[in-house]
Amino acid sequence: MPALWIAHVTVTDEEAYGKYAKLAGPAIEKHGGYFIARAGRYVQLEGNERPRNVVAKFPSVEDAEKCYHSPEYQEALGHARNASERELLIVETSE
Repeated sequence: MPALWIAHVTVTDEEAYGKYAKLAGPAIEKHGGYFIARAGRYVQLEGNERPRNVVAKFPSVEDAEKCYHSPEYQEALGHARNASERELLIVETSE
């Protein structure tokens, strides 16, 4: 079953986070993922607001998880760790 990778982010260092974004996209694509929402307009109804929200779709939960743990994504993540506050989760879809 396909899976969604959902990130809610507050960027605290635009320059460093830009380096993350430049590397993260190719890592996601390498693992069969593609963006379906990326920092677009949103409406916060509940919970803590994060102004940047990203959704990528993967062929499976396993593919999304492999992407997260891949050397390419971990390199990208090194730029995001001190440049943002974020939550990231993977959700299997019902498709």
